[in-house]
Amino acid sequence: MTKPYGSSLDDHLDAEVARDASLADTAATIRALAAAAIDVSETVGRGSLAGDLAAQGEHNSDGDVQKALDVIAHKRFMQALEEAPVAQVASEEAEDVVALKPDAPLAVAIDPLDGSSNIGVGMVVGTIFGIRPVTRDQGSDDPNASFLTPGTTQTAAGFVVYGPATTFVVTLGNGTRIFTLDRAAGVFRLTHDAMKIVPSANEYAINASNVRHWDGPVKSFIEDCLRGTEGPRDRDFNMRWTAALVADAQRVLIRGGVFLYPGDNRKGYAQGRLRLLYETAPIAFLIEQAGGAATDGQNRILERVAAKIHERSPLVFGSTEEVECVAKYYDGRQPSAGRSPLFGQRGLMRS
Repeated sequence: MTKPYGSSLDDHLDAEVARDASLADTAATIRALAAAAIDVSETVGRGSLAGDLAAQGEHNSDGDVQKALDVIAHKRFMQALEEAPVAQVASEEAEDVVALKPDAPLAVAIDPLDGSSNIGVGMVVGTIFGIRPVTRDQGSDDPNASFLTPGTTQTAAGFVVYGPATTFVVTLGNGTRIFTLDRAAGVFRLTHDAMKIVPSANEYAINASNVRHWDGPVKSFIEDCLRGTEGPRDRDFNMRWTAALVADAQRVLIRGGVFLYPGDNRKGYAQGRLRLLYETAPIAFLIEQAGGAATDGQNRILERVAAKIHERSPLVFGSTEEVECVAKYYDGRQPSAGRSPLFGQRGLMRS
């Protein structure tokens, strides 16, 4: 059992290894990631005093322009993982899998800096990671093999929120917990034990600027949320959007609700924008371990298998009733079918 409120991340990892000795390497890797997160938190906290963290450089694996903080975070986490029992790393900031210790048992998928558009304006950014066992197939030299497995193979997942406080959210398959950085002591301390997402809540998160590109089910779901007490959902909703997946995920863990980043009709966005290995699969593991649900709109995220390391995936996660409600719109069970839509064909609100 984890010690009471205020115990450290190290205490929790010790308890998890005592529960299951096979998690020893996973725990060691999480310790390395947590140490790196404290360093990145210090840099983020200095803001402009640390230099122009939003300065643009080269393009990353997905074609996005890397900012200075992206590179700083990538380098620091790679340094940490070099000292951990990790054989391979798939990072958003690297085109190919990075080989570390050839005989190590683990592979790590990581987004070193989530929410890059928030760099330089004092808003939340974060880190997301998933840990899974190395796959060593006889006769196969595919360096990607360890990552081309279902999300259910993950031994742990977590994310870090660099905001007013720095939090480290983690699961080793035994519930999801939030640890908050005690800056004076340089230690992550337990603040939210064994999270339980409420089954239903009146908040949703989506980038509404893309409404004209959404497919019918997503547009209908949001329309009915906007109709509030006058619509089929019979209650009013609030919308939240931070442009940082980690911040929205932490809010859902604490307050419930639903997050949507669907595929849409824009070129290159049929599968959304988020990456399966180091964004949607880790988040899905954390959400499920807290009693929530995570799908691509219809199917469970953790059952999806990537065909390449930077593969994208739609993502809907949060309170179970809300995620199931979204699925109803996809399979034709939506209550709003046949009514005049709020949005026109171009996605504009009708008066």
